[in-house]
Amino acid sequence: MESKRAQNSKEKKIRRKEVLEKKKAIDDTIKKAAAVKDHLASFPPFCQYNRNGLSVYLESGSGDQLSSLIKKYIQNLLKANMEGMYGSEWPMEEKVKRREMIAPEARYIFVREFPNSTPDEKSLKADEKAGGDRLAGFVHYRFIVEEDVPVVYVYELQLESCAQGKGLGKFLMQLIELIARKLQPHLVSFGNQVGAVMLTVQKTNVAAMNFYMNKLRYVVSSISPSRVDPLIGAEKSYEILCKAFDTEAKIRLEESNETNLAMRNGTTQGLGAK
Repeated sequence: MESKRAQNSKEKKIRRKEVLEKKKAIDDTIKKAAAVKDHLASFPPFCQYNRNGLSVYLESGSGDQLSSLIKKYIQNLLKANMEGMYGSEWPMEEKVKRREMIAPEARYIFVREFPNSTPDEKSLKADEKAGGDRLAGFVHYRFIVEEDVPVVYVYELQLESCAQGKGLGKFLMQLIELIARKLQPHLVSFGNQVGAVMLTVQKTNVAAMNFYMNKLRYVVSSISPSRVDPLIGAEKSYEILCKAFDTEAKIRLEESNETNLAMRNGTTQGLGAK
């Protein structure tokens, strides 16, 4: 009996050590990713976009280093693009987005038109408000943890009307996926790599849902309200979408909730991704 108790105690200590080591690996991954000042530096070919009559270049930024002009630009573009999608929820949501905008962990990719680009009236106004070359949009993303998986979470992808429908949105999302994959070192220990890109989309934004799910092959995540509980999901105005890069991330973020529960209980040995 004593021998069995000793064995159980030893096994518990081993499991606890594994859990702590995994948590540390995840925390280290997030810290290392967030410590990179300019993720665009690793992808020079992606720092410009010259297609479909659009000529722009990209630059990096962070939430705690935004100028007052940039902050105002972000607020105005969010309002122009998203107020109608949120409806009566917008006043409260706008306050949330303003707080998120300036968080130290917020990372940005700003889209600016080359000086010789032909401006329209709207982009000229954006130039006046933001300074420098005319802004045509931005991506706000962060490195966070979802279901014990380090992920890149896209908080915002917002483009001026003059930059929409020209392939730029797809280009930017492919760049975000490259950034995530770049942070996937060849390590065997789970938690040492970014496992997915995730984002939230309003159900009323039919064009965005079609863009992400049909063009970019994202799926509704298992942590989205509609997957967690259809009754609760029906009351929510959004879906959480995901594209996972490895088997364990797929299991935790894309597979059924029954699978995720089994995963947490350690009963999924040998279970592969769909």
